[in-house]
Amino acid sequence: MATKEFSINGLSGRMADGLGENAAVEKVRRERRLALILPREHGAWGLLLVPMITGAGVAFRESGHMLPVLLLLIAALALFWLRTPVESLLGTSAMRAQTAEERRAVATLVAVLGAVAGLALGMLLWGWQNPLLWLIGTAAGAAFVGQALLKKLGRGTRMLAEIVGTIGLTASGPAAYYVITGKFGVTAWIVWIANLIFAGDQIHYVQLRIHTARVAGFGAKLRRGWTFAAGQLLMTVALTIACLLGVIPAIASIAFSPLLFRGWYYFIQAPGPVVVRKLGWNELSHAVAFCALFIAAFAVAK
Repeated sequence: MATKEFSINGLSGRMADGLGENAAVEKVRRERRLALILPREHGAWGLLLVPMITGAGVAFRESGHMLPVLLLLIAALALFWLRTPVESLLGTSAMRAQTAEERRAVATLVAVLGAVAGLALGMLLWGWQNPLLWLIGTAAGAAFVGQALLKKLGRGTRMLAEIVGTIGLTASGPAAYYVITGKFGVTAWIVWIANLIFAGDQIHYVQLRIHTARVAGFGAKLRRGWTFAAGQLLMTVALTIACLLGVIPAIASIAFSPLLFRGWYYFIQAPGPVVVRKLGWNELSHAVAFCALFIAAFAVAK
């Protein structure tokens, strides 16, 4: 009886181990499938969406056309998402579709996203509507090609590659302004440049924080981060000149104030470990604040 009970318990244990192994394998497979199709640059979502919301918010003071910007949003999200599964399918990224099942799943998603993007863009461009979108798209595409080339040069050009890629992502701002108002003038350029400056500062700040987490003292931090300090100073001077010349409403400079404050504060704050996730959320809150303040500034200026 005892032997029989031991056998049953042993069989149950082996079954439980087998189920646990199957669950673990399935979890790994699921995580791998997601890695093959989901963009890994989480911060890039904000670099794409914040300029678009900013451009749309500024444009709505002149026009209330909602459908074009919704189509642009769908197309931009589909195209941005499309890059990861395409790279996985072509084998040009660290994660590659290897099995027939993986390639079939990734190819299906590529086809769906391509169809969604094509339909949305087709509606935007139908009948030669919004012709300047071709130029904006070409500029964004050139920026992404430049980013890919710079990445191939090694780690030394990584931050420059990110900033060049940001030119393409922030193009969503003037594109949103253009499809809503039908105009691409000074305001569209302001939206693009303002978002590019903001995003560039964020990229530089995050890299600086990560690589100087243990650096203490104002002098030591300034030696390591003098290029960031120079960028902060140039941004302050550029904003001041733009406000004095009336290129942007003077009140719009408030949108950059939280960014400038946290940038200068870095040089006097105590060193400490950097929690990348927390740092990312903090930068997202700065992006949301910038977006809201920039739109509000143009609304008040009107």
